[in-house]
Amino acid sequence: MKYWDSSAIVPLLVEEQATAFLLNLYKRDSVILAGWGTDVECVSAVARLEREGSLDVGAVSDALKRLDTLRASWQEVQPIELVRETAKRLLRVHNLRAADSLQLAAALVVTQHRPSTLAFVCMDERLAAVAQREGFNVSSA
Repeated sequence: MKYWDSSAIVPLLVEEQATAFLLNLYKRDSVILAGWGTDVECVSAVARLEREGSLDVGAVSDALKRLDTLRASWQEVQPIELVRETAKRLLRVHNLRAADSLQLAAALVVTQHRPSTLAFVCMDERLAAVAQREGFNVSSA
């Protein structure tokens, strides 16, 4: 089992540079642990690609169907108070965006603040660097 940030899930939905690497990682271990808001972040990314003209309507529909299939099988960290408190601490300590702090906080909470016990899959360089500083073994392309 690995914690998958939305930046690692989006390339499973649409073709990106990291898609082959992440599909291989997923095929070796298809148990995804994700934060409560991950699907919303993924829809946001797909919608941005559509607005930019990188995806047509059919590709968007396919990506969202793949997201629904993945979400139905992943294990989800719920937005409990401890996740919120941890996210606020992370924002004070690291240069993170709010959504990234929530992702990292969810992963920290699920490990009971023992990050070396769980791999963190992330394609966002800033978040990956912070996750490593927090003690996670980060998988990134």
